[in-house]
Amino acid sequence: MTIAQHRLDAAELVRTPEEVLVGFARTLRAAGVNVTADRERTYLEAVAAVGLEDPAAVYHAGRATLCASPADLERHDLVFAEWFGGTRAGTKPRDPLSRLVPRASLGAEEPRPGEGRDEPDDVHAQASATEVLRRKDVTTLSRREREELARLFGRLRPRAPRRRAHRWEESPRGAVDARRTLRAMLRRMGEPGEVAWRRRGSRPRRVVLLLDVSGSMSAYADSLVRLCHTYCVSDVPTEVFTLGTRLTHVTRPLQQRDPDRAIVAAGEAIPDWSGGTRLAEGLKVFLDRWGRRGMARGAVVVVFSDGWERDAPEALGEQVRRLHAVAHRVVWVNPHRGRAGYEPVQGGIMAVLPHVDDFVAGHSMAAFEELTEVVARA
Repeated sequence: MTIAQHRLDAAELVRTPEEVLVGFARTLRAAGVNVTADRERTYLEAVAAVGLEDPAAVYHAGRATLCASPADLERHDLVFAEWFGGTRAGTKPRDPLSRLVPRASLGAEEPRPGEGRDEPDDVHAQASATEVLRRKDVTTLSRREREELARLFGRLRPRAPRRRAHRWEESPRGAVDARRTLRAMLRRMGEPGEVAWRRRGSRPRRVVLLLDVSGSMSAYADSLVRLCHTYCVSDVPTEVFTLGTRLTHVTRPLQQRDPDRAIVAAGEAIPDWSGGTRLAEGLKVFLDRWGRRGMARGAVVVVFSDGWERDAPEALGEQVRRLHAVAHRVVWVNPHRGRAGYEPVQGGIMAVLPHVDDFVAGHSMAAFEELTEVVARA
């Protein structure tokens, strides 16, 4: 989709300054810049700090927070000029951002004399309602928004991380396949011919999801269970356990195709829903009974928890160290990390961070989508 199409699709939707900036970040991502949820949040905070009245400050805030390479800077300048009706760096904008954003906030205006609505300076940059919903904290959603969020989970397509297989497969490049090359020469009575090549095949890597269902995580429980269900009904080899006052294996009930029935079945199988928190003990049971025997060995293990622990934080850190020793990669998902101003000061989080490969947010659909990419890249 082109930048112009993004702008036209957003033209008739909700118009607020925040959505104008979110729409710009979304279009920049469509142009090839890796704009993550964290970068987008930092961009909004930076613009809030410098103010919308200074177009040059907003321009440089985008370059500082959304870009990671010289190629990103080039794309940013092009998208900024097209999206906000401005020009490249070092020149005067055709339509100042301070005038564009209030106009987008108050609604569509009548075109001025001599101007048409198809003029670049008159196109209002807006984000879709779905895009706004994707970035809202799931604890702040209304009932209707939760229903829409459930439909968005149905569109989520997790991908399995890959691992090298022992078998070799034909390939246009790689290592020389001596046996196949010699057999082909024998069929040609010793005449030389094309060289056959081969490379190692790949197979999906197991994903293990460990979900904290204690009282402090209850506000995010429904969305996180839906995310686990999405993995269970995908092509990704997945195992799901819940952690509370005990460890519960809930893979089978979550394998039902209907998400609502799967969530009800999982809830009936979990005896300690919204109870206490004994993460260290639950992880120890998992490692002793399941993990070290092969389920976690070489797998990508994702732990959903805010880190609040009844036992000593050192015990939790030791169990995560054991988990990291057998797993291919450990990803810790903390819903509170997506909130502005969050600092990992809890004792449990500080104890596990040295043994975690990725520490990501888990508070919104955008964060869940980013998580699936982190897992797939592992």
